Amino acid sequence: MTNVEKVATGGIRHSDFVIDSSFVIRHSSFRISDAFTLVELIVVITVIIILTGLVLSTVGYVQKKGARARAETEIAAMSAALESYKADNGIYPRDASTTDALNSTNDGNPADYLAACRYAYGEMTGDRDFDGSTDSGAKSYITLKPASLLRADMSQPPSSTNPVRAIRDPFGYSYGYSTRMAATGSGGYNPTFDIWSTCSLTTSPPSAADQNQWIKNW
Repeated sequence: MTNVEKVATGGIRHSDFVIDSSFVIRHSSFRISDAFTLVELIVVITVIIILTGLVLSTVGYVQKKGARARAETEIAAMSAALESYKADNGIYPRDASTTDALNSTNDGNPADYLAACRYAYGEMTGDRDFDGSTDSGAKSYITLKPASLLRADMSQPPSSTNPVRAIRDPFGYSYGYSTRMAATGSGGYNPTFDIWSTCSLTTSPPSAADQNQWIKNW
């Protein structure tokens, strides 16, 4: 007897009434509770932004620390070259209008360092025409890579038409080189020479806090 017949005859019992399986409404495999809520999405995005900021700040710190370490190494190498120059010539590279004029105590603008640093470069490398190679018959006390030499077009090597302007520090600015203390007894720190990098801090006159962050030989 079918379900319809059972109903019609009144002989229906609860246990006898069976719904065909094809009509059974099954639970959806997707539940609201399984999805991300808007608050959860905001939290996840916030965490990602925070982690990204931490990674970027760490990368910047590592790069700056590496640049400072390189500046220390380069200043030590230039100091050694200057000592060798003095051993041969009896005097450190000095020029009245450039190195003697640069005041290392109150000038924090690397744009003011170009002429003095260029003079020191020419004397240390023997490249007095600033074309990137040691002049014939001259002596070089230090070898500098093209990346360490400032010039008008940094994409092209040094040449007579793209001359060296100064020695470039790891932050992209000219090193400072001064013999003012030796010349006048003031305006410097060492009675020999001052050489330094402002580490991209370009305020002039420099604050004490900025100058404390310079890489220098005093």
